[in-house]
Amino acid sequence: MNRDSNLKKINSSKSWDLIVIGGGASGLGVALDACSRGLKVLLIEQYDFGKGTSSRSTKLVHGGVRYLKNGELSLVIEALRERGIMLKNAPHLVRNMSFIIPTYEWWDTPFYGIGLKIYDLMAGKLGLGPSQMLSKTETIEKIPNVNQKELNGGIIYHDGQFDDARMAISLAHTIEENGGTVINYFKWDSFCYENGKVSGIHATDQITKMSYELKANVVVNATGVFAEKIMKTDDPDSKIKIKPSQGVHLVLDRSFLNSENAIMVPNTSDGRVLFAVPWHDVVIVGTTDTEVKDATIEPIATDDEIDFILSNAEKYMTKKPTRKDVKSVFTGLRPLISQENKSSKSLSRKHSIYRSKKGVFHLLGGKWTTYRKMGMDLIDLVNDTNKLNLAPSKTDSLKIYGYANNISWDDPLHFYGSKKMDVVNSGSPKALTNKLPITDAQIIYAVKYEMAKTIEDVLSRRTRCLLIDAKECIKIAPTVAKIMSSELNATENWEREQIKLFLDLAKNYHL
Repeated sequence: MNRDSNLKKINSSKSWDLIVIGGGASGLGVALDACSRGLKVLLIEQYDFGKGTSSRSTKLVHGGVRYLKNGELSLVIEALRERGIMLKNAPHLVRNMSFIIPTYEWWDTPFYGIGLKIYDLMAGKLGLGPSQMLSKTETIEKIPNVNQKELNGGIIYHDGQFDDARMAISLAHTIEENGGTVINYFKWDSFCYENGKVSGIHATDQITKMSYELKANVVVNATGVFAEKIMKTDDPDSKIKIKPSQGVHLVLDRSFLNSENAIMVPNTSDGRVLFAVPWHDVVIVGTTDTEVKDATIEPIATDDEIDFILSNAEKYMTKKPTRKDVKSVFTGLRPLISQENKSSKSLSRKHSIYRSKKGVFHLLGGKWTTYRKMGMDLIDLVNDTNKLNLAPSKTDSLKIYGYANNISWDDPLHFYGSKKMDVVNSGSPKALTNKLPITDAQIIYAVKYEMAKTIEDVLSRRTRCLLIDAKECIKIAPTVAKIMSSELNATENWEREQIKLFLDLAKNYHL
């Protein structure tokens, strides 16, 4: 991917079949389905691909065990099927992971065991493995650092794990491979209308500051937690509301878990679910589910949320985590569709599509696991509404950029898949620091081929360093700026500005 080349395509194109606003999971899913069916597609993103919620998930590809509790059987079945498809199409980014529910009451094992057997049955042929009852000894063997006091045993089940930001970047690549055009730092300003119907958008290149009027037969709003704001400009009378829900995650050293298996706590002190998931060389502990009034691009964890995670995590770990043990904290916002008298933790994660009277398609809600289905559903509706006579979706068998089987997840470059050697050959393989898996080669590759424009792009999403160890990222930021500057032919002023911007951002990622 090259931003300058894609900008030339935009400058030379008079119109598009479809323009997608939003470069997160939902927008990427729509764009991929559309271009793979032969449509001329442009996707624009105001910030960077996956900048918001789509890079700040719990890193799970799952049906949602807790959704069974809410009676959302159709969502669970849909998500379990999509989980299997994601694993099949992107084995370099998605893997099977074992989750263990430690049980401390005699009734926990049969209660959760029955629920997980139902979960297995719903997955069908796309299941990742059967759930099983574990004895106390077996539970300790699989999670040595589990709290053993009054431990009865456990239940092991299987779900998926992935790298969300790397999936976003790989999907952007895949869109390009299928004839689509993607561009970051390109802001939607307003819709264009002709005869009362949408005819395109006004947009601004955030880097060059040039304004554009882009014509399109179809325009899709897929901006996650910001979708309502855009929808209101198109249809001020709409009654649909997005209720953002904040999810906070703490990152700890792997020693707190000391296992390749994850822990799932099905019922915390306030009824939420908590995970402790091994990821890279750390463990992610989360998440919260806190209603927030306004959506922001950089949500910040509250002290209450941090304390909630620590206090509930320590009940299940022999090594008790404290604030000083937190290597990084990251926060995302869920784009939940509001329902009267329901709290955020009770709201459905299912997506919805709304077509306004002026013809704009608004994609609302949803979750990473169902990104493909969201895109397919929307393009199916576009096809039926506009009588396009498109071929059926083929994304259920479309391999994602970098597709590679039999990779080692112990390899810090595994998420590049088949493109790993391209990265290695881009520069020096020497790590910038012994505390983070980042090399000179990765930075150069990110700038040249992955549209990385800022230090944040490199450290947060092209690599996951900011989420792994925020304080160490602050130390290496000047080095990253220097390498990027050389590739971008930027000035020393650019370096200083970038370092300042990154330091201001990074302070919210550590305690």
